[in-house]
Amino acid sequence: MSDQRPKRSGLAIWLPLALFGAFFVLVIVGLYRPADREVASAFIGKPLPQFNLPAATADRPGLTTAEMKTGKPRLLNVFASWCVPCAVEAPQLAALTQQGVEIDGVAIRDRKEDLDRFLASYGNPFARIGKDDLSEVQLGIGSSGVPETFVIDGKGVIRYQHIGEIRPEDVPMILEKLKEAQS
Repeated sequence: MSDQRPKRSGLAIWLPLALFGAFFVLVIVGLYRPADREVASAFIGKPLPQFNLPAATADRPGLTTAEMKTGKPRLLNVFASWCVPCAVEAPQLAALTQQGVEIDGVAIRDRKEDLDRFLASYGNPFARIGKDDLSEVQLGIGSSGVPETFVIDGKGVIRYQHIGEIRPEDVPMILEKLKEAQS
């Protein structure tokens, strides 16, 4: 009586093991290689779009593109009263203002009374605050959320985009980006 079982080739036996080994190597490499968390904005090096935002609060004027072209670099901060990380970054914005940095704000889909309460609670570092109820300026500068902060050079060109809240350890880097925008 002969054995009627089909013979398996060596490849069929080792292929699953080789595939598992390759997958294992990829996982290990992925765990040890640091991920690049920097988001490269397509708007860096591009001029601000034309806009003319009305005042978002009674005590600060609105914001226009022309006011961003004063010859001096400044920050443009996209924020909202309903944004928890915006409250977290408030002390850092105040610290930047104390160091002579001009900061303008774009308030996203916000009500005047809510903004007034927010600014009374967390401070108002803004020279101007424009009201962007339809997020047109926000989207026009490449911002996808709040808070986001942009370094704008004296000619109105976006030089840097900081996504998320500014943390205490980010302040020196923001100051350096402003300094770079002067040249």
